[in-house]
Amino acid sequence: MENAIATAPASTEALATPATAGFANPVKQMGSLLAQPAVKRSLPMVLMFGLIGAAALAWMSFATPPQRVLFANLPESDKAAVAQALDAASIANRIDNAGSITVNEDDYHKARMLLAGQDLPKAAPGGYALLDQLPMGVSRAVEGERLRQARETELARSIAEIDTVAEARVHLATPEASVFVRDKAEPSASVIVKLQPGRTLADAQVRSIVNLVASSVPGMKPEAVTIVDQMGALLSKSGTEGSAGDARIDFQRRVEDKYRQQLVQLLTPLLGAGNFTAEVQAEVDLDESQATRESYDKQGAVMRAEQGSWTGSPRDGSAAPGGIPGALSNVPPPPAKAETPAAGAATATAPGQPGAPAAAPGMKQSDSFARTYDTGKEISVTRAAPGEIKRLSVAVLLREEPGKPRGQVEIKQIDDLVKAAVGFNATRQDQVTVVSRKFTTSQDAEDATPFYESGWFAMVARNVTAVLIALLVLLLGVRPLAKALLKRREDVAKPALPMGAADGAGIPQPMSAAMLAGGGVSLGDRVGLVRDFTRENPARAALAVRDMIKTEGH
Repeated sequence: MENAIATAPASTEALATPATAGFANPVKQMGSLLAQPAVKRSLPMVLMFGLIGAAALAWMSFATPPQRVLFANLPESDKAAVAQALDAASIANRIDNAGSITVNEDDYHKARMLLAGQDLPKAAPGGYALLDQLPMGVSRAVEGERLRQARETELARSIAEIDTVAEARVHLATPEASVFVRDKAEPSASVIVKLQPGRTLADAQVRSIVNLVASSVPGMKPEAVTIVDQMGALLSKSGTEGSAGDARIDFQRRVEDKYRQQLVQLLTPLLGAGNFTAEVQAEVDLDESQATRESYDKQGAVMRAEQGSWTGSPRDGSAAPGGIPGALSNVPPPPAKAETPAAGAATATAPGQPGAPAAAPGMKQSDSFARTYDTGKEISVTRAAPGEIKRLSVAVLLREEPGKPRGQVEIKQIDDLVKAAVGFNATRQDQVTVVSRKFTTSQDAEDATPFYESGWFAMVARNVTAVLIALLVLLLGVRPLAKALLKRREDVAKPALPMGAADGAGIPQPMSAAMLAGGGVSLGDRVGLVRDFTRENPARAALAVRDMIKTEGH
């Protein structure tokens, strides 16, 4: 009792210290507050609840599956209808800070199918339905904008019908027609498409969208249509951008597809569908060449033009014509008479030589001519069209049944068939390879997939991690704090032992008389007191038992 009474003023002074201290030093005041016995006793409980909350937060963060946006930017009425439909189907959903409705990633497709079956969300009227809502007496500008908006919505719906496109938006720029403008601006359009996950638009599909939009607006050319995907990549090409390279690649692909289709038609009846694969690589000469050749015939010369004059003597040797014009000049000459030379006459010598007679009457004496000749000419124009195959490589893989290898004779026959189908030409170094191997099935591919890449592994790992964190928090944090708190409570609740004057050995004398005699104390309390005293002071307990034995002996 004296010890308890002695400690009372100290505790009272400790309690009075924070009351008299000032608030000038917050750190000191916080230290004084934490030094109070009541605060010290409550600290383990506070830490225990804090650790439990941290474990719960870790569990929620790891065990909750990731969320996926189901719909964004919906009107409030549609949000309420969608949330009500999801709650009725027991699909967890929430609305994030941006106002979008999100569901668990595992329930995304299920929720989409459910809402599609109920025709949710109720989209705002679009397309040509907007024209039905036009009030009476609207201005021409408002009517034109509504008509343009309706056309944009209808085009977007038409583009969204393509299986690769998830959503589409169309913007039309159509200048107003006017007779007072000399240079008229041509209409243009821009299209943004949101593709399905993992899908891409082929070049043929892009051209289809371009022609669809250009054909829907009067006066719009295909070059004025721009298409962009959700990643910002430009899908349409204006003008001749990339046309040459794309045309070459497309032509080569068509050639390869032609040969591949021939192999499929040839080998399917022989081996069966799915028992072979064939690939073709064609090197195609896509260069266009043109040659011109000219040749001349030097032997067969042909006269093209002749110009000149010649002189000679009259036939009868008479003088030059004369007399009165119109009289004898119009009389025809007498008939000619043939004269036979006398036999034995001397051989005539050449004119101009000594002894030669005079020139024969009417003989040409001199001439002067200018002649032009042409040689034969041949012009040949040769034009080589692109598309000639420079080299062909064919690879065929045959499916081999387990335990039933294909013979070399069969492989050789298939090799000959493939060469005949593709037009094998050894001079251009064509190559054909036929190999028989065992195929890997889808089940084998699934078995070969590492377990940590499976879909169930992520969920199991997430839950196991959350459980381990919770257990570590409970074992390393909550359990020691709980034990310390319970021990402190036992020490506080333990009653003070009645102590009397001790003998020379330091043994409490009233122990045997007051405690063990049981004056006003129950048997359970006495047993607890004796057990605590014996555990804390085994030597004194032995001496007390000895004293009690001696007292009872006397």
